[in-house]
Amino acid sequence: MIISLLVAASTNNVIGRDNKLLWHLPNDMKYFKNTTWGMPVVMGRKTYESLAGDPLPGRFNFVITRNRDWDPHNEKTKVVASLGEAIAAAGQTDCKETFVIGGGEIYKEAMSIADKIYMTRVHAVLEGDTSFPAIDEQHWQMVSHLDFPVDEKHAYAYSFQVWERKK
Repeated sequence: MIISLLVAASTNNVIGRDNKLLWHLPNDMKYFKNTTWGMPVVMGRKTYESLAGDPLPGRFNFVITRNRDWDPHNEKTKVVASLGEAIAAAGQTDCKETFVIGGGEIYKEAMSIADKIYMTRVHAVLEGDTSFPAIDEQHWQMVSHLDFPVDEKHAYAYSFQVWERKK
């Protein structure tokens, strides 16, 4: 099974502040939905809560938390205690790829086991309290890159990038 990270990050790797994104990019939302549809998504509890406490439809939702008493109040969400447990549970779905979708601490932990990174690079330097780890180009190679300018629906220029771990 391929383990992929899917993230939108500013030029300085900021991904959010106060458990919220710092931008509204409709094309990124469509990209996220189309890329992850039908697949397992793995996230931390805070990321899940930032989704208004609802699982993402059309996907297997796995939420990592150390709080054994935490209840998502939704039978479509599987609560696990660790990234390893989430990956193992996602492997039981028979899907070919699992997507780690945040937050910052989960990305840091998953970086060492990931095979691929789907990144929306937001071309801005922004202040936030949560970051994505820097991509070390000694270990990763960009295999796809598509740029988009600012327009009436997108306040920031951005790029869709796909990175693969070097063999």
